[in-house]
Formats: sequence, structure tokens, C-alpha cells
Amino acid sequence: MGILERTYRSVTILDIEGRLTVETVPELRLPERVRCLLQSGCMQIILNLEKVPRLDSSGISALVQAYVATSRMESSLKLLHLNPPVREVLRVTRLLTAFEVFDTEEEALDRCDFGFTSLSLGA
Repeated sequence: MGILERTYRSVTILDIEGRLTVETVPELRLPERVRCLLQSGCMQIILNLEKVPRLDSSGISALVQAYVATSRMESSLKLLHLNPPVREVLRVTRLLTAFEVFDTEEEALDRCDFGFTSLSLGA
């Protein structure tokens, strides 16, 4: 159980491993981790939930807190690789529509803004 942090360009990806339940959420400190990333200037965060087999109300609360923190900072939070039980919990709670959810990392990264600007060449 834990969170592995990695970066691709300006995107921080948090690979979460283990259940997001009442027993594990306090130890993982996911909302605090997201707020710390935002304070350090990370404005695009992807939560990779591929290795999260189960989610309960405490896990939902942690995801919502992370979402609210990013929304307040006008940042983006995306969810990646939802297992069927996790997807079902988010569907039943109607939170699936609140999050941007992706099946592949490539799709999620394609939807990120890397700050590219176009050059205007004078005529």
C-alpha cells in the first residue's frame, strides 16, 4: 500500500496501490499530498488507480477533497485506470461524471496542457 509519484513533463502522476478505505486513507494522506503538490506549483495531477481494488466512503471523501483542492487552484485532476468495482462505486455515487476519467495513460496525457505556445512568424 502506498503512493508512488512520477512526473511526465509538467504532469504529476500518482500511482496509488492498495485499497482506498477507512483503514488506509488516513495513512495514505492523499488530499494532503495533492495540496502539497499544488502549493509547489504542480497544476496537473493524474491519479492512477489501476492498483486500487476497492473504494469506500473514506476513499470517496479523499478523492473529492483532492478534486476540490485542484478546482480551487484552477488546476486539473484526472483519474486513470479505474477497476470495475471502483468505477461502479463512482458511478453509483454519480461522481463518475465529476471527474475526467481515462482508460490509458496516453489518453490522459493527451488531455493535459503542456504550456506550448505557437510561434507567430512575421510576414
